Amino acid sequence: MRIYVAGHRGMVGSAILRRLEARRAAGEEITPITRSRAELDLADQAAVRAFFAAERPERVILAAAKVGGIHANNSYPADFIYENLIIEANVIHAAFEAGVERLLFLGSSCIYPREAPQPMAEEALLTGPLEPTNEPYAIAKIAGIKLCESYNRQHGTDFRSVMPTNLYGPGDNFHPENSHVLPALIRRFHEAVESGAEEVVVWGTGRPRREFLHVDDMAEASLFVLELPREVYARETEPMRSHLNVGTGEDVTIAELAGMVARVTGFRGRIRFDPTRPDGTPRKLLDTSRLTRLGWTPKIGLEEGIRETYAWFRDSRVSLRQ
Repeated sequence: MRIYVAGHRGMVGSAILRRLEARRAAGEEITPITRSRAELDLADQAAVRAFFAAERPERVILAAAKVGGIHANNSYPADFIYENLIIEANVIHAAFEAGVERLLFLGSSCIYPREAPQPMAEEALLTGPLEPTNEPYAIAKIAGIKLCESYNRQHGTDFRSVMPTNLYGPGDNFHPENSHVLPALIRRFHEAVESGAEEVVVWGTGRPRREFLHVDDMAEASLFVLELPREVYARETEPMRSHLNVGTGEDVTIAELAGMVARVTGFRGRIRFDPTRPDGTPRKLLDTSRLTRLGWTPKIGLEEGIRETYAWFRDSRVSLRQ
């Protein structure tokens, strides 16, 4: 089985690749196919078509995307919508042309309306306005779902979509301004401990609630959905609502999350919230009952996952200094 992992150097793509490599080492007949951005620019339509024609992958996992937190989405909205739209369009169309047996598109829980009923079920898609701070990115991810559905309806392809909740883990982006909330907090609290700071400032009020899924769980879920028999996948989806939510079914407030990160990093000072900074969506909790009925549940608890991620963060910083 030749499987192309688009975006294999990103947090999710690298976790998926690790799973595939482990399965190959265990004796499964799997051949992962990868290309770095320098080797294949997914925004170049001709290059993508040539790659698919030459490599002929049987399955594709589309994990490549431009991602970032509230600050990055607010600062570069054109980049986020353009780059994600063009990557999706090029890869999905080339997969169709090359006769790819099955494709899995990875989206995001931000596709749902800002005020969607909680927990957010797949049926909530396109039922209301999106969160303004990341609307361009969300529009691109919705377009990816609809691309998959449209090719399925018109051409009989087997292109699937999964919508993960907030992801974290080894390989995350810990940039002080452009990262998501959990890696940003890990870095902020770590640096506070290093410097002996007495206070850490956290963006927003601390009241919004967020759900977090470890990237290794997401990798397992992605392969689980990719390998479902077509008739089984169809049992929990619909032709024009074909995506599946992936999450833990549990959420915490940002204040609770900050307290958890403080414990893991050993910070014992004050935590102050800055209400002048944006909160984003009030709550984002996914209804994962469809995926649960299909037989998949996560394994890694949040505090356990934060400890593992923090250890990876510290090790990677040490290795960069050497």
